[in-house]
Parts: sequence; C-alpha cells; structure tokens
Amino acid sequence: MSSRITDPEQLKELLGIPFTPEQTACITAPPAPQVIVAGAGSGKTTVMAARVVWLVGTGQVAPEQVLGLTFTNKAAGELAERVRKALVAAGVTDPDVIDPDNPPGEPRISTYHAFAGRLLTDHGLRIGLEPTTRLLADATRYQLAARVLREAPGAYPALTRSFPTLVSDLLALDAELSEHLVPPEELARYDTELLETLAAAKLTNADLRKVPETAGARRELLGMTLRYREAKASRDLLDFGDQIALSAELALTRPEVGTLLRDEFRVVLLDEYQDTSVAQRLLLSALFGSGPGGDTGHAVTAVGDPCQAIYGWRGASVANLDEFPRHFPHADGTPATRYSLSENRRSGGRLLHLANGLAEPLRAMHEGVEALRPAPGAERDGTVRCALLSTHAEEIDWLGDRLAHLVRTGTPPGEIAVLCRTAGDFPRIQAALVARDVPVEVVGLSGLLHLPEVADLVAVCEVLQDPGANASLVRLLTGPRWRIGPRDLALLGRRARLLVHRDTHADDTDPDHRLAEAVEGIDPAEVISLADALDTFLDSGGHQDDRLPFSAEARVRYARLATELRELRRSLADPLMDVLHRVLTATGLEVELSASPHALAARRRETLANFLDVAAGFAAVDGEATLLAFLGFLRTAAQYEKGLDNALPGGENTVKVLTAHKSKGLEWDVVAVPGLVTGQFPSTQSRDAWPAQSKVLPHALRGDAATLPDVPSWDAKGLKSFKDAMKAHQHTEELRLGYVTFTRPRSLLLGSGHWWGPSQKKPRGPSAFLDALYEHCAAGHGEIEVWADEPGPDEENPALQEPEAEQAWPLPLDETALARRRAARDTVLAHLEALSAAPVPEGARQGPSGDGDTPYEGEPPPYRAQEPPYDEEPPYEEEPPPYDEEPP
Repeated sequence: MSSRITDPEQLKELLGIPFTPEQTACITAPPAPQVIVAGAGSGKTTVMAARVVWLVGTGQVAPEQVLGLTFTNKAAGELAERVRKALVAAGVTDPDVIDPDNPPGEPRISTYHAFAGRLLTDHGLRIGLEPTTRLLADATRYQLAARVLREAPGAYPALTRSFPTLVSDLLALDAELSEHLVPPEELARYDTELLETLAAAKLTNADLRKVPETAGARRELLGMTLRYREAKASRDLLDFGDQIALSAELALTRPEVGTLLRDEFRVVLLDEYQDTSVAQRLLLSALFGSGPGGDTGHAVTAVGDPCQAIYGWRGASVANLDEFPRHFPHADGTPATRYSLSENRRSGGRLLHLANGLAEPLRAMHEGVEALRPAPGAERDGTVRCALLSTHAEEIDWLGDRLAHLVRTGTPPGEIAVLCRTAGDFPRIQAALVARDVPVEVVGLSGLLHLPEVADLVAVCEVLQDPGANASLVRLLTGPRWRIGPRDLALLGRRARLLVHRDTHADDTDPDHRLAEAVEGIDPAEVISLADALDTFLDSGGHQDDRLPFSAEARVRYARLATELRELRRSLADPLMDVLHRVLTATGLEVELSASPHALAARRRETLANFLDVAAGFAAVDGEATLLAFLGFLRTAAQYEKGLDNALPGGENTVKVLTAHKSKGLEWDVVAVPGLVTGQFPSTQSRDAWPAQSKVLPHALRGDAATLPDVPSWDAKGLKSFKDAMKAHQHTEELRLGYVTFTRPRSLLLGSGHWWGPSQKKPRGPSAFLDALYEHCAAGHGEIEVWADEPGPDEENPALQEPEAEQAWPLPLDETALARRRAARDTVLAHLEALSAAPVPEGARQGPSGDGDTPYEGEPPPYRAQEPPYDEEPPYEEEPPPYDEEPP
C-alpha cells in the first residue's frame, strides 16, 4: 500500500490534535501485541482512532483489515464514527471521490457479542451448530425460563424462593456456567463432593448450616438449568452466554478458524478490556494470542483501566487486563508491551488530586497504572464542595437548592448529573428538583423501578403473581393509598401464622394427607402468606373466627383490597399489556396522575409512560409474554443489569439522575454525589457469596479463581476468614466505583451526607469518601459549605419524632385542586348519608353475601395516617427489597 503519512507530527497536523508524548508512543507503536492502561479522561478512544489512521496511513495495513471490538452498540458506533472521521481528516479516504461500484474498505467495528455471533454464523458447522440457530431476545429468554419452571415435574423442596426470583436465579446460574466455560456435570460433581465433606464436618453455627442447604438448592437449580438448555437446543435457540461459550469452544478446538481470522484482520483493537469475562478472554486469546496454534505475535491492542473495573459482580475479570502481556505474547514468547496514558484532559487539577488520593491503593495492585495528571495550565482548575447535614431531608433540600442555583445562574441542566450509589433516593431527588422548576430525567429501568408510581404498579403485579410476596403486599398496605397502621398490620401477620398453623395440623393423623405433602415436597409451616390472610376478610374458608381485634377501618380496607386483587387475578392469563392496564385502571393510578395539573404529576406521567414502553417492548418480542417472565426480567434488570438495562441519558436539556455504575464513560460539567454516609457509599452491604446463594458459581470453578477468596476450611474459623476476605474484596470494588464517580465532573463536584436517615434509629454519619472530600477541602482545594455536629448519645432521630404527615396518593395536590376534590367528596358523602337515612325496602340485601354476615359494615371512614402502635413481632419474615440496584 502507498503511504500518505510518514511522521507523527504530520498526523497531529492532519487530525488537529496535540497528542501528548505518551499518546504518540501508543499510536505509533509497531503492529505487535500491546496493552494500553488508560486512566480516566486520558483520551483512549482518540488514541485508538489515531492508531488506525497511523497504521493505515503509513501503508502497514488496509482499512478493511482492522477489527475493533467494544461492549455496547453506542460505543461501537462512536468508535466507528471517530475512526471514519479521522481517516477522512487525514486524507486516507476521500468521501468526495468514492466509486459507488467499488467503495473503499472500512474498519470492522462491532460489539464483542456481535463478533461472536458472526463467528458462529461463519464457522458454527465446524462444531455441529446448525445454521438455523437463532439468538434469543431477552423477552423470549425469560419467557422460556418461566415456562421451564412451570412445567418442571417432580419435587424441588430446596427451591423455596418466589417464581420471579427463581426465573432470574436460573438464568444467572446458566450465564455463570457459560461465562466460565464450566460443564454442568463439573458443577454437579463439585457440589456432591462438598455435601460429602460437610456431612463429616461440625456445622457449629447458622452460616455453616446454610452451606449444605445452598449446595442442595444449587443442585436442584442446576437440574432446572439443564432443562432450560434442552429447551433452547430443541428450538435451535441461543442466548448471549451460549454465543460467547460456543464461540470460545470453536476458537479453542478449531485452530484453523484463528488462522483465517488473523489473515482477515491484521490489526485488532479491544476496548474496555478490563470488563471482559473469562470466556471472552479465552475466545480472543485463542484467535489472536497464545492460542492452540502457539504464540502468534498478532497486532492486538487492548485498552482499559483496572481502576475502572466496576463490573466484577456481573462476570467481568480485571485479571484479563493485568495478564494481557502473558495471554498475548510476542511471536518469540516474550510478554506484550505495556503502555500508560495518564494525562487527564477532562477534569481540573484539584479534582484529580482527590481522585488520585482515593485510587492510591488501586495503583499499588495493578501494574502500569499511574496517577492522573491535569492538562498543562489546568493544575488549579476544578472545585469541590462538600456538606454534612443533620437529616436526610435537609441533605435533599441542600442538593436541590444548589442545583437550582446553578441552573438559574447559567449552567445548562444537561451539564449536571446526580450520581447515587443505589436508586433508593431517586424519588426524593426527582421531587426536590421538580419543586424547584429544574428539568430532571431519571435514567434507566432500574431507576424507574424505584419511583413510587412504578414501584406501586410492580408491587401489585408481584402480589398477583405470587401470594407469598409479603414484602410487596406490605408496601401496598402501608402505602398512602391503603394506610394500614402497624397494629393492624401485625394482627394480619398473626392471622397469617394462625392459618398456616391450622392447615399444618388439621390432618396430622391422616397418613394419606402426610404422604401427599411429602410427595409434593411442601412444608406449609414455611409458607406464611399475608395474601391468604387478606382473603379471609371476604371468605373465611371454613376457618373459625380467631377474634383478633382488627380496627373497623382496617377491616374495610382489607376487604376492599382483597376484592380488587381477586378481580385482577382473573385476568392473569391475558396478554402482558392488558394485565398492566387493568392494574392501572383498578388502582386508579393513571386517572389520578392525569387529573392533576401539578408539575410533579407531569413527570410521574412520563415515568409511567416510559415504564409501559419497556413492557410493550418486552411483549412485542414474544406475543405470549407473561407477567411471570416480565417480573423475572425486571428483577434481573434492576439487580444485575446484565445487558438488560442499557438505557443511557437522553439528549434533552435536563439534569440526569442515575446510579454511579451507569456513569462510567460519561462526563458532565457538574456532578453531585449525595448519600456519602456510613455503610451506603462505600457500601458495606454483603454481596452474593457462593456458600449462601445457589445462583452463584463456587469460586474454585471460575476461570479467575486465583483472584478471588475461597473458604480455607469448613469450620467457623474458615468461614469467617472467607467472609473477611470477601469484605476486603468488596472494599476494593467500592474504591473503583468511587474513582469512577469522582472522575466524571469537568469543573465542579458536590458531595454530601447526613447524620439521621429517613427512618433510622441510629445516626449514620460521613463515610470514608465524604471524609476524604472534607480533608481535601480543608487543605484548601475546595469549600466546606455545611458540617453538622455529631448527635449526642441521648439524641433521637427528629424524623421519627415528627407527627405523621397526611399522606397524599399518588402525589400531593396544589391547594386549588385539593379544595375542589374535597368539595366533591363532601357532596358525595352527604348524598350517601341521605340515602342511608332513607327507609330500606323489605327484602333488600343486608350485605355482600345477602345473608347479613358481612365482613365489615358501613362506609370507609376518612383515612388516618397511622393506627396506634402495637407491640407485636413483625408480621412477616424480613425480605430484601425486591428491586435494589446493589450488585449481588
């Protein structure tokens, strides 16, 4: 090929980019294996595009001989556009003289999954994969998993979780087996040997006794996974995990495929390499590295940052980036060359000083990671402001006031982001900004699920699908629509336990009854259902009156909710969108939001519409999509985001509210990080550990086992050692997430926390991250706006001392709308009172059943915020929130 570029200075002039010396070294390196450790904001995409221009422009490779891989379609599109524009700017390709009959070649830029799919399409027959095989969409995947669970024969006594949870558990275990290329029989053998070992061990505490329960449940879940895989195979279907696993098998067992691809693509670029899984690494190294054919010395450039490896909880292995030089050696067997990019051109120097301090332990763990440097002249740029407020409500108000002031003084709303560790505070933040007339957008499905209008809709669906969904039912009962107080809620829990006790012992003397229970694998004593207790307010079911002292108001509300749920359950077999719209109609949520002129109602209507769009997209893929499959999809999307929740901030000029995990790769002028309190950010919530979670693959079977803690011995000391090691591992993950979060702003970082949470009895206080911001500001690099004193030992949470405010459903109304509704209410009640005073015709019905034996009497009284407290144990077993974005 003829060369158009001969000198790096010529490349700088053609592209108009003043590359730094370290960028120039990466761009102009010879076509050989290399890994670039690119710090946050150091221009990795620019370097990758310029490297393609250099190799093509110097005649070392043709454009169509370049392969670029990244994770998302958006990233692939951006990289392809950047490369295309750079080639045109450098004069390598001229769009004005393109011959339509003989267009010039272009680099092949795609996602890792799309590349694996193309590989199977072209070469799948080599491993017996039929060309008719199709890729499963997420909706069909969840629908198929739900069908497998519903149709599974026999008893599965260890699988006691709800059906939507089991759907996501099944798919999670199947994905982990694929990500680490673990044959199912190897997992079965491991758990069998583990159970034999535990049978001879002394299980001296509850955590140890849970391990054999988990292993047993994992074996049963593995059986379900095998049935799911058989269902896919019988229908010629693959999911994304199968795609990567089979393409890795192809690359590892058929070396001729690697030879063909190396001939086709002379240069390979691997973006965000720290986020690749073990299976993806094996696939790529088999094709372009130290594969079955020996060391290739192929021109592979991997780019990544181990300090930004925040997806370990969903299958990524940061060890892939650390071990790249060994996995992709030169042709003579020497390790690949390692380069570094450390000049940050995004953030001011004072912001980078903070990020570097947080990342110091991470730099010590990974080779090639350097502290970030600001661009020349930006050493004193950037501002940090921090605040520690007395209460959570004061913190939200402080955040709302600061962002509203920024918008009023000229900062475009689209240049502001609020990054949270979890989505729990999204509703309050959204409401605070709307109240201050600041346009706001909650980003992502996981965020939508925490907003009250969507959370209430999903809670009703959970209760309809699973009568044992006690947490969701309690949300409805204690929410602003039904307003059941703690006393009546505790009584409902007592009735639920009494119902189970009676059912359990009713036929203890009947051997046929006991045999039927054993065959079915059901222990009714373990199934306490508040929904069953709720139904007794319509139909006693033959049970004697337990004479529990429910208030008259609670009896009315329980009966009405039971009636509503009973009617809705009749339509569960209908199409998904019909079910959702029936729920909205029955609850009146859509009408209430439509009838309110308030600005917050407009945002809530948009939120609800966005959620229904997600549901419609799910249903459109599979016309038979069920509510069960959709709930499993939501649970996984919110908890793990394994390719399901890919929503990115829109282009509207609005303040973006999103989780810290979603902020990776994005940047704004202003970033606010609330909730920097002890236990929340950095989080101390324990992750899913394989000894306690059946959906998690044991560490010993994973391809990155050497980088993960394991249990040294099956006794109390060994398990404690494992837990401590997992906490240390999690702390490192949180450091990485903090580093990503605090390197997003260009000019201003706002960090805040509080002492008293919205419902906590003990104070929280500043986290290590907020303490770091405080010390940074105290050293003269920022401003400490507020720093509340620590509460005294005898002080109580003021939020718990305040009288319960009147709860508005579904949202507060303005004064005029509220006055009109109350006037209409008074008119209707007066009319009803006049009717009740009229004489009752002889033979009229006395109650719903017609026999005078009605479960409640009279019209519902005006709602009260709470019933008097009732000293009673919790009415249901504690369950984790059903939709928490915390990684497993």
